[in-house]
Amino acid sequence: MVTGGLALPICPEQLGGLPTPRPAMEIVGERVLSALGEDFTEKFELGAKETLRIAQEFRCTKAILKSSSPSCGFGQVYDGSFSNTKTEGMGFTAQLLWENSLEIESK
Repeated sequence: MVTGGLALPICPEQLGGLPTPRPAMEIVGERVLSALGEDFTEKFELGAKETLRIAQEFRCTKAILKSSSPSCGFGQVYDGSFSNTKTEGMGFTAQLLWENSLEIESK
């Protein structure tokens, strides 16, 4: 899809300024924290906004997102306990794209 010009490979977490690899992070309340308690919420918000900006610029109608992540999880995300337990919810980017009428597919 990418080589055919039908998709854009985007990582919201990288767009927000996070490195690869990065520590495990989960949504805890309304924040995104590492297991050590470091707060990465602003980087997730920035990455989500930049992803939406790019999607709108290229007139994207659908996003294929990584399941369970605090950015891209759609339907389920990790519950914030860092115990590999999932709960109903959406990641920051998934939520913003959904609110702006993009179709979401979770992989």
